[in-house]
Amino acid sequence: MRHLFWRECKALWHSPWQLALVSYIPLIGVLTLWWLFSAGLPRQLPVAVVDLDNSQISRMLTRQLSANAVITPRSFANKAVAIEAMRQAKVYALVILPYQLNKDLLTAQQPTIDIRYNSQFLLVGKLLSSQLQLSLAAGLTHIGEVKLLLKGANKATVDVSLTPISSQTTALFNRNNNYVSFLVPPILMALWQLLSMLVFVNSVNAELIPQGDRYYVAANIWPKVWVKIVFYSPIMLIHGGFIILWLYQYLALPASGSLLLLVLAQCFMLIALWLIVLVICMIMRDSARTVSFCTALFAPAFAFMGITFPVNDMPLLAQWWRLIMPSSHYIDSHVSVVSYGVGLPQVLVQISSYWAFLLLIPLLYLLGRHAQKIPSQAQAAKQINSGVNQ
Repeated sequence: MRHLFWRECKALWHSPWQLALVSYIPLIGVLTLWWLFSAGLPRQLPVAVVDLDNSQISRMLTRQLSANAVITPRSFANKAVAIEAMRQAKVYALVILPYQLNKDLLTAQQPTIDIRYNSQFLLVGKLLSSQLQLSLAAGLTHIGEVKLLLKGANKATVDVSLTPISSQTTALFNRNNNYVSFLVPPILMALWQLLSMLVFVNSVNAELIPQGDRYYVAANIWPKVWVKIVFYSPIMLIHGGFIILWLYQYLALPASGSLLLLVLAQCFMLIALWLIVLVICMIMRDSARTVSFCTALFAPAFAFMGITFPVNDMPLLAQWWRLIMPSSHYIDSHVSVVSYGVGLPQVLVQISSYWAFLLLIPLLYLLGRHAQKIPSQAQAAKQINSGVNQ
């Protein structure tokens, strides 16, 4: 085993791409993604405003939108131009103040203010939808308050008439609506999973033996695989631990539970990831196709974590796909530890969801036996070629 370990060290040292994947690329990726979300909350998002009424009330509502730090109104002459701007992502939402808005409000009619937003930008669309409604509601409430006061109603009656039920929303977690604590941890874990997959795929693909148009697996592949697991697991766990320390120690994001439990969950996540990658490598036995398939499989990991979209509302196929993702199992433990402060017993119960990945071990055994039934001249040809090159 010792010579296989040193063999792996030499292979890593002589592979610039593999060396980059286990050294500076994860660090650059982590710091870059954090920098992109470092503002914490989107500000001054452009919103198209089409004022078809051009009255004192419509201008007041536009000023009400401008007072919101999240919104930056941009005036458009007509609806068609504003819709085209939203399709080109020049603005993220659209507000149409209808013709005769002032007249309808003064005559107790019910005018319709058209609000549209680009739902492709999930979080931005959700944020703008709520902020636009809040800003317009505040302006319209002020108009209603003035009308009732002019009719002789007292202030207490006005408040009850306009807002018979007052509500207060208190966020239990992420109280400041900070996107760093909400989005960055799952995004970084999805990136870490993708990089870990690439590292292991590259290492396993190096053991394939080419013969003609096909690749074969050597008979002594399993000792080499175990060495690769022992060799690369600590390296990737160091990067995973760096993400945890960077977020919850250096950036001081709120964490209710023990960070060591997150490292434990990362260990099981890596084991499940290695098993999936090995099965795919054994089935395909082609470097390019294996990398392409694994990348397509794990690239949308963030979307399937259930952070920005409810899991139960996903299509059935997406829910099945989510179960294949080790990161989807990990994120449950991550949220429980960080937000709810659960202890080791609860985390172990959540980790038990990885048991299904153990079924891949007998499948790997069968695939390995089948893959080892290769023509003996494949190994001989490789040795002859290496001897000629020397």
